[in-house]
Amino acid sequence: MSGDGRGDVGSLLPSDLRFAMAELAARRPELGLDLRWADVLPSTMDVVAAAAERQAPAGLVVGAESQTAGRGRRGRAWISPPGAGLYFSYLARPTRDVGLVTLAAGVAVREAVARGTGLTADLKWPNDLLVGARKLAGVLADGARVGGPDVAVTIGVGINVRPAALPPDVAERATCLEVELGRAVDRGHLLASVVERLSDALAVLSAGGADGILQAWRAASPSAVGTRVEWAEGSATQAGVTVGIDEAGALLVQTPTGLERIIAGELRWSLVPGS
Repeated sequence: MSGDGRGDVGSLLPSDLRFAMAELAARRPELGLDLRWADVLPSTMDVVAAAAERQAPAGLVVGAESQTAGRGRRGRAWISPPGAGLYFSYLARPTRDVGLVTLAAGVAVREAVARGTGLTADLKWPNDLLVGARKLAGVLADGARVGGPDVAVTIGVGINVRPAALPPDVAERATCLEVELGRAVDRGHLLASVVERLSDALAVLSAGGADGILQAWRAASPSAVGTRVEWAEGSATQAGVTVGIDEAGALLVQTPTGLERIIAGELRWSLVPGS
């Protein structure tokens, strides 16, 4: 594990992360991990995206104890209180099925949380981990040069680990591992579990394992079938009931006028208040 000394990103890990990540690097050297950490960054995704432009290889992981400009889907802020979560980004260079990277990452984070803590969360399309109606974690993927030989995807992961002071509108729809479990969580063990499972899931995808990723995602997402959703289309509001995802990862919604295929946009989910 190393750091290049550029900017504010250092190679020294917090003490509660160091042992587990050193063990993972020694046990799985083929993952090619390059792990860098900082006390504070504006956004770990921006650091990884910049490294990707400099042709950094897959396996770069940049994390921070807090972010001042962390972001979620559709430009929303991801609130990153100091020491209360795991906030990191991972550089992937998939060779096929790039459009399924977000779903593969969601499956990986969910499985890693279950493996690392014993808590099983649900997935909500396309990128949220939920416990009941409350968000536990989010995954965001930004691609560059998609379709070219040097494709890069920056995968941002934010997991709420410890209770923290959050803005009221966020607190009412968020939860964290320690609240759900009623006990302390080893962040190092969890981080190692997430990075390992994420690396493996992306390798499966690049090796042609899209069917397995889709099957795992469908099994983990009860809201993807039978949930009423609404979305804006111009000045009108459209509504329908989810009927699953297709082979490209798009959400399928049955409306009174036919089947709609949703690939992006803002949805309101009737069973997930505040989403």
